[in-house]
Amino acid sequence: MALTNQKMPVEIGIDESSRKEIAEGLTRFLADTYLLYFKTHNFHWNVSGPMFQTLHVMFEVQYQDLWLTVDEIAERIRALGVIVPSYSKLGTYSTVKEEEGDKSSEDMIRSLIDGHSAVLRTARSVFPNAEEAGDQSTLDLLTQRMRSHEKTAWMLRSLLEDRK
Repeated sequence: MALTNQKMPVEIGIDESSRKEIAEGLTRFLADTYLLYFKTHNFHWNVSGPMFQTLHVMFEVQYQDLWLTVDEIAERIRALGVIVPSYSKLGTYSTVKEEEGDKSSEDMIRSLIDGHSAVLRTARSVFPNAEEAGDQSTLDLLTQRMRSHEKTAWMLRSLLEDRK
């Protein structure tokens, strides 16, 4: 059997227009997650100071989670029948901005809190379209990721809280 370049219809119970809208939102979500992954990994490499060991390990756990997530988001976009943009194009979709790792550990933590908050806002922005289309798979993905980002932001914030 010869493979052809013919596209098979995507018949998953979600109309094409809705699939494209959801995929557009997921592309922004993917871009933000990817940039947060890069930022977290960079901070893992470059953290220093009295909290080095704690933050080095914490950032590693976080970037590994984000790395697995980008694949999950990209695969959801493909399941909706939409092509995932190239790496260079993804950057144009992101609200998370890349930063150099030459920062204090506290500034790194603040930057990552801001990054997780940005990813959460992007995830929430996709919810209405997915909900309206009855796209439970995307809703489940978003819900799981939102829970993870909320927990991570809380853990990072706790590092900066002063107990008096």
